[in-house]
Amino acid sequence: MSQKPSNTLAPAATLDRSDERVRHDDSIGAMIKAFFDRVRSGDLGMLPVAVGLIVISTVFSILNPIFLAPNNLVNLLFDCATVGVISLGIVCVLMLGEIDLSVGSMSGLSSAILGVLWVNTGWPLPLAIVVAIIAGMVVGALYAVLYNRLGMPSFVATLAGLLALLGMQLYILGPTGSINLPFASPLVRFGQILVMPFWLSHLLALLPGLVLIVNGMRKRQQRQSVNLSQQPLGALVIKAAVLTAALEFAAYYLNLGRGVPWMFGVFVLIAVVLNYALTRTQWGRSMFAVGGNREAARRAGINVRRIYLSAFMLCSTLATIGGILSASRLASSSQQAGTGDVNLNAIAAAVIGGTSLFGGRGSAYSALLGIIVIQAISNGLTLLNLSSSLRYMITGAVLAIAVIVDSLARRSRVSHGRA
Repeated sequence: MSQKPSNTLAPAATLDRSDERVRHDDSIGAMIKAFFDRVRSGDLGMLPVAVGLIVISTVFSILNPIFLAPNNLVNLLFDCATVGVISLGIVCVLMLGEIDLSVGSMSGLSSAILGVLWVNTGWPLPLAIVVAIIAGMVVGALYAVLYNRLGMPSFVATLAGLLALLGMQLYILGPTGSINLPFASPLVRFGQILVMPFWLSHLLALLPGLVLIVNGMRKRQQRQSVNLSQQPLGALVIKAAVLTAALEFAAYYLNLGRGVPWMFGVFVLIAVVLNYALTRTQWGRSMFAVGGNREAARRAGINVRRIYLSAFMLCSTLATIGGILSASRLASSSQQAGTGDVNLNAIAAAVIGGTSLFGGRGSAYSALLGIIVIQAISNGLTLLNLSSSLRYMITGAVLAIAVIVDSLARRSRVSHGRA
């Protein structure tokens, strides 16, 4: 009888010690340790991009202080939006382990369709935009058919598309080769001068922190309901506060110049919608599953062909929208639209931002951060009055470094059982 109470108390004491360990593991220090453990195991997230932006900003601001001037950063954001939207489509196909080499030509063709229908033919602007977007959807569907039905590798199909679409662009524009868009039109003003009101930019800067708090609290309640450890409330508040402070300062600093461009805001909105679709919908989970292991996804009941169809169509459609934004930025539709380094920058932005070339890993925000890196390099070299040849070489070197980092991180994930 005398030993019974001690036996009944032992499980309670063990449970108390277990709860104490759980609470200890939920501390901020434990979270920091877990972060470094993830980095060592190859789960780098956005860390390489953040480090790259800091290094690039530091170097170029030392070489030319104008780089960090408010108006220069506003121009940089205007330029980010055009190729950034194209890069969002590249993220979709890269997540499946595929590629689309024709996004530059597709964007150039869409700008040509817009110019011919709107300026030369006199169609209403919204109708011309709709026709261009439909053309992009058709091209993406054609790539998917060639891949799904005929087994043509996406590299070959889109390379052929690059040449065909470029030829169509030249044919549509005709011998003049260029169409000037009305400078006073809403489309051109949107791409060149329209910025958000100061109060709206500061209000929008509050939203990410609020969303982080709301989602974090909901996740804490869900995990608490099933007796799982939760993220420390203090850590959640600190992350939200740091994010809000950074965005509010960015809005304040940009408003010292012209302000936050509406075109960049649209780009961010598209990235947010795509990120939600990838992380919160069945389609997004299917994208990750097919990119990780196509055969396993098929056996799990996922319609693999439909996923490839949606990815290629979305990629070409976003390339079309990027071409329209580019036409509004340049106030023209020309034979040079979509050529040059558009393909390179769109693909490089997705890879540099953290989307894996091997499929199964990536996010819409990778394109957002990656294109800022690319445009920062281009803008900084332009301010230094260096030749475009050097810009190409440096961008290529940054892309090569990003691929090497991705490959090494993938090896580390495999060795740690996180692949």
